Amino acid sequence: MSKHASATHAISLNPATGVVFAQYPFETAAELEQSLARSAAGFKFWRKQAVSVRAEHLRKMATALRHNAEAMAQMITAEMGKPISQARGEVEKCAVTCEWYAENGPAMLTPEKTPVENDKAYIDYLPLGPILTVMPWNFPIWQVLRGAIPMILAGNTYVLKHAPNVMGCAYLLRDAWVEAGLPEGVFEVINVTNEGVSTAIADPRIAAVAVTGSVRAGSAIAAQAGAALKKCVLELGGSDPFIVLADADLDEAVKAATVGRYQNSGQICVAAKRIIVEESVLPAFTEKFVAAVKALKVGDPLVEAHYIGPMARYDLRDELHAQVQKTVSEGATLLFGGEKLAGEGNYYAPTILANVTPDMTSFKEELFGPVASLIVAQDAEHAVELANDSEFGLAGSVWTADEQKARDIASRLETGGVFINGYTASDARVPIGGVKKSGFGRELSHFGIREFCNAQTVWLDRR
Repeated sequence: MSKHASATHAISLNPATGVVFAQYPFETAAELEQSLARSAAGFKFWRKQAVSVRAEHLRKMATALRHNAEAMAQMITAEMGKPISQARGEVEKCAVTCEWYAENGPAMLTPEKTPVENDKAYIDYLPLGPILTVMPWNFPIWQVLRGAIPMILAGNTYVLKHAPNVMGCAYLLRDAWVEAGLPEGVFEVINVTNEGVSTAIADPRIAAVAVTGSVRAGSAIAAQAGAALKKCVLELGGSDPFIVLADADLDEAVKAATVGRYQNSGQICVAAKRIIVEESVLPAFTEKFVAAVKALKVGDPLVEAHYIGPMARYDLRDELHAQVQKTVSEGATLLFGGEKLAGEGNYYAPTILANVTPDMTSFKEELFGPVASLIVAQDAEHAVELANDSEFGLAGSVWTADEQKARDIASRLETGGVFINGYTASDARVPIGGVKKSGFGRELSHFGIREFCNAQTVWLDRR
């Protein structure tokens, strides 16, 4: 049985200390039924509200988030170990996104005129209904709200099944929505097992499903959604390439690679995991990168000077360590780290693997923790080939002084996003999502808000 769930409870365990501080009983079938009934009833009311009314609730949610920011940040850190300054930043990012969608989202839902011969057709964007979401623990506030904000603005209701180790964050979110005056049933939290998730997917009141998580979880849930003929959006694993060409600003590339790989203790889907460096500058880049990573401070996530905290789950630290050891046994060079840190807490040393090749574990698999893989490219063409040699396709970065070359490389990368001279990130103004085994569909921007809308054609007087 997982340390974070028993047969009867979801368990909050502080990964910095190993101490359990809360347990939340899984819902019974009757309690799940009540949650789904509230969500369905809430939808009937919420869909009728003007978009301007819904937007006002987002503004109030931004205020509620800031009012409760410290309590939320402390809970994030306690439940999954995120360094406290990063946890505070996560809450503020959510508040900013509420405000951005309140300001810009209504225009995305405005009926869109479409040119036809009698000039009397338009597309209306209508809500689908209650949306079931299965969310991960690594950004326990942001991952939820980056989907919930546009879904709720569009007139849908939102049913959250959160990861069992961050249920405290789930309930704080629910309380914040109540503080923002959101009507009953518009934001529901269900604490259920996999069986409960299956029950919810099959329930006719659930209109669609969104999942952020592992390939295995996404595949299983998508199969169930498909069997029920329900749309789903998946944001799954990633092994993002971070390409550094010979003419790049190495100092800036090193800064970005360090943040892009080790932020949130390396537990990010969209992150610089495979660092592909052109051969002529690899020695210089490596020297600077090793120095930058060695300077990162690891320890108690409540100490603001510490950039890397504990990994969120003990089983995932074991899995990461096995991947590192296997990669070294396959011929990679361990430049730094590569060990579980002694003492209480679930800490893993920031790690750099060099001389990684496409046949090695850390190249082929996603490493979800503070481990970077350095890969040599003969030239820009080889870098693109290496970048695309992956079953994942979430995002990527390209570092070069030649913008046109970077644009050309971007067009050939098999990823949902490309960041030129910058590290990968999510932002409400642009869509995020992947291709290949990284999933399908998009979140954020106007693409995200319309993913869970019925694009209804209305054509008047067609004769």
